[in-house]
Formats: sequence, C-alpha cells, structure tokens
Amino acid sequence: MPREPTAHLRTDPALTPLVEEHGPLDLDPAADPFRRLVVSLTRQQVSMAAADAIEKRLFDAVEVSPEGLLTAEESTLREVGLSRQKVEYVRAVARAWRERGYGRTSFEGMDDDAVVAELTDIHGVGDWTAKMFLLFALGREDVFPVEDLGVRRGMEQVCGREMTRGEMRERAEAWRPYRSYASRYLWRAYEG
Repeated sequence: MPREPTAHLRTDPALTPLVEEHGPLDLDPAADPFRRLVVSLTRQQVSMAAADAIEKRLFDAVEVSPEGLLTAEESTLREVGLSRQKVEYVRAVARAWRERGYGRTSFEGMDDDAVVAELTDIHGVGDWTAKMFLLFALGREDVFPVEDLGVRRGMEQVCGREMTRGEMRERAEAWRPYRSYASRYLWRAYEG
C-alpha cells in the first residue's frame, strides 16, 4: 500500500531536500474546471509573467465561461493579450465544453489517458494542456508532465545532470503513484 505523498517522495534522496524545505504540498481540484482549462490554454508557450498578466486581464474583461468566451468580441480577447491563435483555442474549448455537456463530474469515471485523449481531440489542446488539466483542474495524483519546461529543468537540477525526456520518464517511475506531487516539487526547485 502506498504511503502518503510526502513520506513516499522523501524516500528518494534527490527529492528529500525539496520535501524537507517545502513540506507537504496540496493538490486540490479546481472549483471550476472550465476556467482552469482556459488558464492552461493562456499559459501555453509564454513566460509566467506574461501568462499572469494575460490571465488577469482576461478575467477582468470577460466572463470566463463557455458562453462568455463565445460571445466576447474577438477584439476584446485580443486586447487582453491573446494571440489570434489562442482566441481560436479558447473558443474551441468553449464550444466543446458546451456541445459535449462537460461539467464538474464529466471526467470522474475516466482514467488519465482517457481524459488526455478526450481533451486533445479539441483544437488547440495538446498533451501539456491536458496534463495541466489533470493536475490542476482534477487534482489527479499521478501525472508527470515531462512536456513542461519547469518540470524538466527542475528534474535536471535535482538529479544533477542533463536528461532526455525518456530518461526523465524512467526516473519518475520511482515516484508513482504520486508523480503529480513530485512535479510540484520539481517546479519549486526550478523556481528557486
């Protein structure tokens, strides 16, 4: 039977200092999974500072709901800092959410791979965005988003060497079934 996340991850000498420094980390599901998915979309391929600014402006300018994003003027969405392509993506997600009837419980009976497959079927949602949804919208405990630059840099930092993504996946197997928590510690390492 697996130990609780902190005890389990503390057994890895590479993670022990981070676990000791930061203590237990939470992994709570988001109150509104749609809004959290939109946040992940806005954070694709931009710096954290730019993402924070765009997110704040977006949430101030429009109602971040399927209807709110579909009825908002494109110019309004562009003015908050979304590229033309990201406007397309958030609207594709809004349409899918509405047309497929997604809600808070829509993904409960699905395993992680099924959720990723369901979401990546939506224009603009890739593996990274789907994994961020698993982590931050659904609070899934065993997600390893090797696509994330912060996770990769944090892993190289704690492991003390450059690694391929394949090597990272293999190394992260020791953290099952709590790779989401391990990822959060890796982000802490990367962020300094």
